Amino acid sequence: MRLSGSITALATPFTASGEIDFDAWQRLLDQQLAAGTQAIVVAGSTGEAAALFDGEYDALLRSAVERVAGAIPVLAGTGLSNTAKTIELTRRVAALGADAALVVTPPYVRPTQAGLLAHYRAIADDVALPIVLYNVPGRTGGDLLPETVAELAPHKNIIGIKEARAEAERMQALLALKNEGFAVLSGDDPTACRAMLAGADGVISVASNVLPHAFRRLADLARGGRRDEAQALDARMQAAYDFLGVEPNPIPVKALLQRQGIGHGLRLPLLPLSSAHTDSVATIETLVRELEHACRDSLAA
Repeated sequence: MRLSGSITALATPFTASGEIDFDAWQRLLDQQLAAGTQAIVVAGSTGEAAALFDGEYDALLRSAVERVAGAIPVLAGTGLSNTAKTIELTRRVAALGADAALVVTPPYVRPTQAGLLAHYRAIADDVALPIVLYNVPGRTGGDLLPETVAELAPHKNIIGIKEARAEAERMQALLALKNEGFAVLSGDDPTACRAMLAGADGVISVASNVLPHAFRRLADLARGGRRDEAQALDARMQAAYDFLGVEPNPIPVKALLQRQGIGHGLRLPLLPLSSAHTDSVATIETLVRELEHACRDSLAA
């Protein structure tokens, strides 16, 4: 499997009473497929995996696998703070039909680089699924350094990395490791265009929950080397990026999804978007609608 292009880290829609809204989930999946999204992540941090009970997690993933029906790869978030538990969950999602596992660095426990190396090798050696490394220090408290990634990249069962650090230098260091068996993916929407223009294989995006056509278009332009067009589209999306960062993810993106009729909020300790940003939601919703209309037409042309 070679991951590339526009990949969406899906939010998990809930009903007003706090249950998973499977009708809304199916519509979200259908929108992603219709827009040309090239892979999806189920039950990552954007999907509030930590708030899902095991049965809910399994039902959500099973539903996605059935709905997608092999059209695009389905990744499942399996990264936990313990290696053995991560392996166990990765085996579980393999049995449910996932195509690969997105494995974040162990949250909170802050292992050494040697610990990270042993952690990922143990998961990959288990060969339950191909795995994608995921580095997001702002969330986990630990940083998977490029020299450690260089030791992991040759493993036949490690197929890529999602890098959420924004620095151009970090992306350049990882791009030197890219090969046919190891993809480098941006995990930072505001710098994803720059990363893809520099050679990154694609982006695993939060914003593409509400901007699926726009992100497919951006990925096509940037990966195709059409720098001016890619940067122009990226600049138009800057206000959306800014809004999606006003409160912790996935609070802002779920506010936008709710206005689209997909879901009704989050689970504690996450609260809905604060009233201070209410006016911004309407403005960004209009921008999203305009961008999606324009990019839908461009992709259809």
